[in-house]
Amino acid sequence: MFLSIDAGNSNIVISFYDATSQLWTREFRMDTKASLTELELDQRFGLYLLENDLQAESIAQVGISSVVPEINRTLDGFSRNFLRRDAYLISGRSYDRLPVRTEKPDEIGADLMCNVMAAYTRYRSACVVVDFGTALTFTVVGDQGEVQGVSIVPGIKTAVKSLFNNTAKLPEVKLDVPKSAIGKDTIHSIQAGVIYGYVGLVNGMLDAIFEELGTAIPVIATGGLSHLLPKLEHRFDHIDRHLTVEGIRLITEANVPK
Repeated sequence: MFLSIDAGNSNIVISFYDATSQLWTREFRMDTKASLTELELDQRFGLYLLENDLQAESIAQVGISSVVPEINRTLDGFSRNFLRRDAYLISGRSYDRLPVRTEKPDEIGADLMCNVMAAYTRYRSACVVVDFGTALTFTVVGDQGEVQGVSIVPGIKTAVKSLFNNTAKLPEVKLDVPKSAIGKDTIHSIQAGVIYGYVGLVNGMLDAIFEELGTAIPVIATGGLSHLLPKLEHRFDHIDRHLTVEGIRLITEANVPK
């Protein structure tokens, strides 16, 4: 079994890949915090294994993508001491062996390169990867696997939290899709503004990208919030919530052959 650890700014997601079925079968998730200790991670993940009748010994390989350098040592120690496996931490040096490439490997986030790797490996064509995470990112990939560029805006939850933190009377609301774009009360108004506002943002960004490219190319959506935006189904050729972790697996296996 392959274990992928995707450490983002909001969450650490640990996913299980079963080589026999070739499927991502389970997922453990916890909040990201700079103060995370190896002991805390050991205890929480150990409880998850116990509750789901899983054995650490069944994990053959571990790959890590992290955009939070402060916790990299903790993640490495967790893998080495708890899982008894040396983890592979993806970095700019990882990309030399891949069919995808970027001109500035130390500047692009490891999570974005994982997205690119998985998308290009699966579809073998130019594409735009839209990742709905802490940041909302648009990564443009050429038909030879080259990263042509990235656009970054605050993610949906980030926008809601910013609104709550910077206004006196507006509450932090749950991100449910409202029935109407016209709000009838405070909570509905925020939901309508954020959800339908981001629909317009995604449509506008894709239109601008296609206009600059001179053609429309396939769009692949990923990230935990990719299901939230109504009326965008026609813009996405594929929705793949496992794109990042699949990229972690592919990059790890390309650099650490079995």
